[in-house]
Amino acid sequence: MSLIWPAGQSFASEQTVKVTLPTFAVKLNGNNVDNQTREYPLLVYKDITYFPMTWYDARLLGLETAWTVQDGLSVTKGKVTSSYVPYLSGHPNAKSSKASIPDYAMTINGLAVDNSKEDYPLLSYNDVVYFPLTWHYAHDAFGWDYAWDDAEGLSITSGNPHMEAVNLPVSSGESSVAVFQDHYYYVETKGSTNQVIRVPVQDTTKQEEVYSYEPDSKYGNNKDVTFGIRDGELWFSYHTGGAIMGSDNYVRVNDAGKGSLEQRGYVDFKKTSKGTLFIQQGVPPGGDNLRVVPLGKEYKDGVQAGDAKHIYGWYITAGEGTGFSKDQSTTVIGDDVYILASSYPVTTSELNQIHKINLNTNETTKLINSGVRYFKIIHNKLYYVKVADHNLYVSNMDGTLEQKVSGNKVAGWFDEVDGHIFYISLDAKGQSNLYKAIPNGEDKLILKEPVESAQVANGKIVAKLAAGEAYGLKIIDSEGKLDLAVADQVSDVYVYTDTILIRSAKDNVIRRIAEK
Repeated sequence: MSLIWPAGQSFASEQTVKVTLPTFAVKLNGNNVDNQTREYPLLVYKDITYFPMTWYDARLLGLETAWTVQDGLSVTKGKVTSSYVPYLSGHPNAKSSKASIPDYAMTINGLAVDNSKEDYPLLSYNDVVYFPLTWHYAHDAFGWDYAWDDAEGLSITSGNPHMEAVNLPVSSGESSVAVFQDHYYYVETKGSTNQVIRVPVQDTTKQEEVYSYEPDSKYGNNKDVTFGIRDGELWFSYHTGGAIMGSDNYVRVNDAGKGSLEQRGYVDFKKTSKGTLFIQQGVPPGGDNLRVVPLGKEYKDGVQAGDAKHIYGWYITAGEGTGFSKDQSTTVIGDDVYILASSYPVTTSELNQIHKINLNTNETTKLINSGVRYFKIIHNKLYYVKVADHNLYVSNMDGTLEQKVSGNKVAGWFDEVDGHIFYISLDAKGQSNLYKAIPNGEDKLILKEPVESAQVANGKIVAKLAAGEAYGLKIIDSEGKLDLAVADQVSDVYVYTDTILIRSAKDNVIRRIAEK
């Protein structure tokens, strides 16, 4: 993608001038520019270096560009970033060539520019606008720092967040990665062994093996590993064997960076004051699937929790046929377990209700009579999506004083940021849209682009956009305003506190959003 003029646009009357390639090295935000073979090289005119306003080059340096026939060119310092795109043409550029001086309307940060009166006018080359790196534009208008060194050449550094490639093996982009307490974690395969490796953020050459395992060769070398945080600790899971007779494996990483296999099976589990709460989620689902196992004891020595005539931790659909899907809403607060429960054997009269189970007395309390798709506890309030209308509701922890929160149906995700509720909703075309709930008003559409996923990191929403959109990722603040737009197409996103990693959809490279 580049800033190309509309088809049929003619600039035949424009003045042409001679431009040359730089004879010195150039760096853009630390990236070496190959001007000899670049489709859009930097140029020199009247002893001033000119910068190409391609889509990615502009956003690399924190600029937004737009072109319309009516308004001409608009360039604005914005909340954008991009990784460096080399734009290699595959053939050498001529040392000198011709560029034109555009005579259409143009604005810089909202101020009109009369290009005919500029000592160093904007130029057009290869259908791309070029800006002179004068102090007025580079420093005053765009806030860039630029430095000259006789040996190193020209270096331009912008003030927007930068997309920095993390120095990890190429194969690390084939599975999940994580960042946790100043270390990156990733997966490597050596021979038939999958290894989870960690390296310090400050020195990625110092590899340490965290854990290794042998996948079942009958099912191929599956290196998919999922990282996550449980109770402030780093865990990861992987699958071995087939879908039915296989097993999910859960590994905890200790403070020394070593992994130990803690749980196996199709199971959800939570730490409690009484030991580990196990929610059996194997197939076929059945009742009496909740048990507390004291620390150091085996599962067979555990104590039944809840009511044996209920099935816990499943979302169930019943009608002409019965369907089951695992629910991950279970939350432990003190000695109370909040969990999705249905009667067993399954009946349509008591499905997907939120129950509270006290681990001291095993007393069970039904909190929400309505069927619930999933729920979350936020700031000592119950938030839940009802099956009946798919809207989001909130109540006290005992289920009283219920209020409707969303004005649209919620599809898969909701969360809270600084007292504001955000959620994803499907429109009539099946597009996933990000909304902010507005109490006593119409909910606000936050992004015009479809959203594939969202998560909260450091008080901001990190929204991965659908493939093919102009931007791959947008970060939204607690008010619903844009904090940063990332031009890279993104296949996955990983967050931890204030660190955001992306996996590039183009080359699988892991990149970090680095604040400047």
